[in-house]
Amino acid sequence: MSARRWTARARGLRGAAAGLVALGLLATGCGGDGGSSSGGKVTIRYAWWGAKDRSVMIKKTVKLFEKKHPNITVKTDFAEYADFWSKFNTQAAGGNAPDVFQNSYAFLRKYGEKNLLLDLNKQVKEGNLNLKGFRNGLEKSGDIDGKLYGVPVGANTFGFFYNPAAFKKAGVTVKDGWTWDDFFAAAKKVRKSDGTLYGSSDNAGVMYLYDLYLRQHGKAFFTEDKKLGFTKDDLKQWWNTWQQHSKAGELVPGKKTEQAKPKATISANLSAAEFTWDNFLVRFAAETDTPLELGPLPTTDGKKTAQYLSSLMLSGSARTQHPKEVAQLIDFMTHDPEVGKIMGYNRGIPATTAQYEAYKPSGVDAKIAAYEKSVAGKLEPITPHPAGTDVAEAAFLRTYTDVTVGQSSVDKAVDQFFDEAESALGS
Repeated sequence: MSARRWTARARGLRGAAAGLVALGLLATGCGGDGGSSSGGKVTIRYAWWGAKDRSVMIKKTVKLFEKKHPNITVKTDFAEYADFWSKFNTQAAGGNAPDVFQNSYAFLRKYGEKNLLLDLNKQVKEGNLNLKGFRNGLEKSGDIDGKLYGVPVGANTFGFFYNPAAFKKAGVTVKDGWTWDDFFAAAKKVRKSDGTLYGSSDNAGVMYLYDLYLRQHGKAFFTEDKKLGFTKDDLKQWWNTWQQHSKAGELVPGKKTEQAKPKATISANLSAAEFTWDNFLVRFAAETDTPLELGPLPTTDGKKTAQYLSSLMLSGSARTQHPKEVAQLIDFMTHDPEVGKIMGYNRGIPATTAQYEAYKPSGVDAKIAAYEKSVAGKLEPITPHPAGTDVAEAAFLRTYTDVTVGQSSVDKAVDQFFDEAESALGS
């Protein structure tokens, strides 16, 4: 995710954390069995986060849905990531969450335990939602402890973005099996060969990147028993390594990252590399004319990337009065071929075979498709995300950002992160 998006995520996740107390008031009295209105039209609300291009696309798909379901009216609402979750928490605390909303794996357990998510299993049994035809077992990704809290609309995986012209000028080749030492050496060479570009963005505060690094070492960000899967010394080593290269002038300084907003540092032509989800190539391509490529992740042993498929999902509100119509909308958005053609890879590669085959990728989408095909044999199961993941992720980014802008030391930031994360996880 771009620097701007990661920071936006942090603001949004802090807002999510702030809403926990209020959301606790809703921990009883789950709705969802109120049924739909008999006769006449039913109105449901559909909300999502994203940039304007995603909003335009989704509104087109909503019009298609309403045309095929004339008895259902869909009111739409979208916002950037931070604003979306802040608004969602306020609405949920008042018992007025959207009937259908975009969600992610990191939030399923948290909001499921708060009884805010509709268990869609009943709708599957009643034939209103089809779980067949999903790719790579993605239909199981929204299952939390036997309850179906989300249905994926797209899948993505982590990747390494780079400026091929800058890397070529520096004499660096990005290839399978390269190591983290190779990556930092490449950043140094790029910086030396081009005084206008830093070798890479500083992504050490990205939880998902650190998770991959830990998985390469046989650990993970979270353990099966819902605790942090690493020590303070582990994290100090990770952050100190990145800070060493940042202070050497090889990575984009924190203050320049802040100044680059709303763009990412790579699309603001400050850096020659960035780590984030592969589908962000679509957004980067819209933000810069500089050609960018997707390459393999650095490894520890030259083999294990520890990648997994993640996905954006659609969830329903447990308090919706129209569970059938909610399921029908989710089913349409995940299976209809025309929706696949409209959305392309904006939310990742389509999760169902019908949409995957309906959309013929070109340009940047073709690059994403080729990248996912290249890593298909390396994918592993996703790391379990406990309730409190969003708070831990926000703290991870914010405390490291404090280091990059000179407001904290690594040692203090690590202590602060552990205090906040362990409290959120109930450790």
